[in-house]
Amino acid sequence: MTSRLALLAAAAAVCAISAPARADDLRGELAGEMPGLMELYRDLHAHPELSLQEVKTSARLAGLMRELGFAVTERVGKTGVVAVLRNGEGPVVLLRTDMDALPVNEQTGLPFASKERALSDAGVESGVMHACGHDTHMTAWIATARLLAERKGEWQGTLVMIAQPAEELGLGALAMLEDGLYERFPRPDYAIAFHNSADLPAGTIGYAPGYAMANVDSVDITVPGVGGHGAYPHKTKDPIVLASSIVLRLQTLASRESDPVDPVVVTVGSFHAGTKHNVIPDEAKLQLTVRSYSEETRKSLLDGIARIARGEAIAAGMPDDRMPVVKPAELYTPAVYNTPDFTEEVMDDLRQRFGSERVVKSPPSMGGEDFSRYRRADPDHVRSLLLWVGGVPQVDWDAAQKGGKTLPSLHSPFWAPDAEKVIATAAEALTATTLRLLPRR
Repeated sequence: MTSRLALLAAAAAVCAISAPARADDLRGELAGEMPGLMELYRDLHAHPELSLQEVKTSARLAGLMRELGFAVTERVGKTGVVAVLRNGEGPVVLLRTDMDALPVNEQTGLPFASKERALSDAGVESGVMHACGHDTHMTAWIATARLLAERKGEWQGTLVMIAQPAEELGLGALAMLEDGLYERFPRPDYAIAFHNSADLPAGTIGYAPGYAMANVDSVDITVPGVGGHGAYPHKTKDPIVLASSIVLRLQTLASRESDPVDPVVVTVGSFHAGTKHNVIPDEAKLQLTVRSYSEETRKSLLDGIARIARGEAIAAGMPDDRMPVVKPAELYTPAVYNTPDFTEEVMDDLRQRFGSERVVKSPPSMGGEDFSRYRRADPDHVRSLLLWVGGVPQVDWDAAQKGGKTLPSLHSPFWAPDAEKVIATAAEALTATTLRLLPRR
């Protein structure tokens, strides 16, 4: 009898150990799957598609998700994919990948470099490249789906995995939400995504609690004038001089009107006026990108731009009916906000898994990401996290730290991340986090 009890106790101990051990054996399983995942990555990299043109890409991802047993819906938000795996009662976790590439002529020299060409919505033909690393995002997303589908006995709840179009235009998340993402499919308790980083060594995880990426506004300013001969400027109202004054004064929005610890950016990226040396034009046009974090700061900047444009025009003697026209774009990209307590909880867990040297707090970015919309669509319910996974090859990182190399940025035609480390790190992090959020009851 004693011997039998001892055997049963030993068997129970083995079972108690084996379940979490299997849940933690993600790294080994991923290592075994990396050859196939890298083949998928290289194919996605070689065949990129522009925003809202991701027809073949979305079909490929949808097919792979169906093979894993997900209920898949295509053409959500035009080219988006929603894959749902229900596994009993429990929370809902949404994992997002983006799919679109950029109109960039690739110059990485990779053997699987993109040779694709396409027409943008503006009718401009160019090369097409995954210069923002969305190919690594999609591959890690598929890897995560495989790991979680194989581990259905270890978690309980609902997994909603979305492949989003048009992140580069800031349109895709909104398109999917307006197409009923939160009405037609389970509404998430948690929304999680990652982005590869050109500012961290490969395999390092970066994060920022709270504001992580900025509001992005585009603003057009049309500056009227009274044209005439360049030899007789006193008979004109020169819009180039007026527009130049506006450009200079706009800089005070950041340097003199904003709290120095509340970062803002007001960049005039385009200034067009005139056709000939000796002709003063009757109009100038400015195009601005405006970055902020809070809604209050955003409003202050946009109001300040309108005030400065009008004020400079008054100073230049322009009549009331010839004031500059300031037109912010109707659609903007809201700031990414990582739910602070949730973010810290996840990162504490990932530090235990990867070690503190591979999980680091990163400064917020002034770049934009429309992942922000998934939380903003239901801010009282959805807890969200966008993390970074470094992609800079270690040899390049080391050389750059010694001052011997300049690293390419995201969107560069030379951006070639260490894809294997990005994919393996991201898939392990996303899978481990999802397993923690969907515990078996």
